[in-house]
Amino acid sequence: MRRALVLFTCDLRVRDNAALAAAVAEREEVIPAFVIDERLMARRCGSPNRLAFLYESLRDLDGSLRARGAGLVVRRGDVVEQAIAIARRFRARAIYVSADTSPYAQARRSRLARACDEERLELLAHGGPSILEPGAATPAGGGHYRVFTPYWRAWRARGLPEAARTPRRIPAPAGLPALRLPASGGGGASPELPRGGETAGRERLSRFLASRLDSYAERHDDLAGDATSRLSPYLHFGCLPARAVLERSARGPASEEFARQLCWRDFHRQVLADRPDMAAHDYRPRPGRWRHDPQALAAWREGLTGYPLVDAGMRQLAREGFMHNRARLIVASLLTKTLRIDWRHGAAHFAELLCDADVANNAGNWQWVAGTGNDTRPNRVLNPLRQARRFDPRGDYVRRYVPELADLDGRAVHEPWRLRPAERRQLRYPPPIVNPDRWQTR
Repeated sequence: MRRALVLFTCDLRVRDNAALAAAVAEREEVIPAFVIDERLMARRCGSPNRLAFLYESLRDLDGSLRARGAGLVVRRGDVVEQAIAIARRFRARAIYVSADTSPYAQARRSRLARACDEERLELLAHGGPSILEPGAATPAGGGHYRVFTPYWRAWRARGLPEAARTPRRIPAPAGLPALRLPASGGGGASPELPRGGETAGRERLSRFLASRLDSYAERHDDLAGDATSRLSPYLHFGCLPARAVLERSARGPASEEFARQLCWRDFHRQVLADRPDMAAHDYRPRPGRWRHDPQALAAWREGLTGYPLVDAGMRQLAREGFMHNRARLIVASLLTKTLRIDWRHGAAHFAELLCDADVANNAGNWQWVAGTGNDTRPNRVLNPLRQARRFDPRGDYVRRYVPELADLDGRAVHEPWRLRPAERRQLRYPPPIVNPDRWQTR
C-alpha cells in the first residue's frame, strides 16, 4: 500500500496546500497529522492567544478534511518522534511537509530527515509560507537583501508560483481517531480574539477585498478607521496562503500598497534565514544605549504611560491579541527611542500576546524601529503627539480603547495633562511618563 503521512506545520488549510496536494496525487492513501510540539509551545508559541487560535484552526482543518473523506490526527510531544510514531502506526512509507525555512523549521526538518532515513521513509518537502522563498532572490554580492526597496523590486519582478490543486477527496485509511482538543488555549486568552481557521480567514479576506482594498492606500494608517486587512494571524498559521492573498488582491490602485505589506513578510524572512540570531541579537549592534527601568517597562506593558495613543495601542493588544500596524510603530518607538528600553523586552511582550507573532516579522519590525535593524534611518523617533494628530485626529481610536478618556472631546483626548488639576484627578489616568514638552520641537 502506497500510503503517506502529511505533516501539517505552518500550513493549516486544505486549499492551495502543495504538500497535501502532492501526497493526494502521488499516494493511494493519506494520513493528515499535526503535532503540538511541547518544546515549541514552551519557548514562544504557548501563549493563551496563540493556543486558542491554533486549536480553532485545527478544528476547522479537521472539518475540512472530514468533508473530503479524511480527518486530522493530532498528537502532543516531540514533533519528530510523534510523526515517526504515526507513520509506523499506519504503515506510511513517506512523509510530506511544507518547506518552511525558519531556523526552528530547518532544525526540525534536519532531525526529521535523519529519523526518516533510519525508518526508510521518504521525506518530501513542497512549497512554503513565503511568496518568494528565502534565497530565491539575492543581491549581486550574495547573502540577503539588507534594505527593503531593492528587495521589493526583485520580489515584484518575480512571477507568482502556481497554485496547488485543492483535493476534492482525500483517500484515508480506516481507523483515524476522532479529533480531541481542549475547548480553548487553557484560559487567559484576550476577550476579543479573532476566530481561527481557514474558513474564518477566507471570510475575512473576502470582506477585505469587497470593502476595504480600494481605499487601502489612503486609509491603512487610519487608526480609528481600522481599515487594515487583519489577515496576519491567518497568514502566520498558514490558514491562508500568502500567494493566494496576493493574487486575489492584485487589482485597483491600492493593490501595490497592499502588496508591499506582503513583501515585508518575505523581506524579514530572508533576513532571518541568513541571520538566524536576529531574533535575539542586534542586527546592527549599538552598544551602551539601553536603560534598566522596570517601572517604565511595566507602565508601557499595561498601557499606563500617560500618552493616550500609546496606551490605546497597548490596550488593543491586550483586548484583541492584535494591534494596528501604525500603533505598533508608535508604541515601539516610545519604548526604545524615548524610554531607551531594550527592544527585546518589547518583542517578548508582543510575542506573548500577538496572534500573528511570527519570529521574523516580530524581531525584524522591532529592530527596524529600535534602530538596530534594517531601517536606513536608524535615528528616527516617532513623536506620539504628531502621530496622534495625523492618524487619530478626532481621538476616536483612543476613546475606543482608553475608557478613562472616553468623555474628552476631539483632539483634547490626546493631551489630558492640559486639563485643570481637578479634572485630571477625576479621570484617574496617569501623568505622562516623560515630560510632553520634549515633543513640542519635534
